Amino acid sequence: MELKPTESELEILQVIWKMGQCTVRDVHEELTKTKDAGYTTTLKLMQIMHDKGLVERDTTSKTHLYKAIISREQAQNTALDKILDTVFKGSTADLVIQALGQHRASKDEIDAIKNYLQQFDPKK
Repeated sequence: MELKPTESELEILQVIWKMGQCTVRDVHEELTKTKDAGYTTTLKLMQIMHDKGLVERDTTSKTHLYKAIISREQAQNTALDKILDTVFKGSTADLVIQALGQHRASKDEIDAIKNYLQQFDPKK
């Protein structure tokens, strides 16, 4: 089964990936730095994420610790596949052109993209 986190679940996963493992309170405090989020909403979302298999919960102590089961790369691939299929009708070129046209890439990012693309050059 492919795990498909929602936008809110991805925000929580970002916090967990950054911290490694954390409590609901840890996640909630991090989320409230950038958005208005209720503690019970964060708790409920993390319980749903546990039920979906996105996170695991260590219940050996009074304060439950959560850890991501899905990796950042898995989540990125799932989101990218969805965007590529639904928004860009499967056109990788359109996706890349749109991304580079709308967001200023740094010189280092452009160099990394060029280096990556060289592996597909048939002249090599």
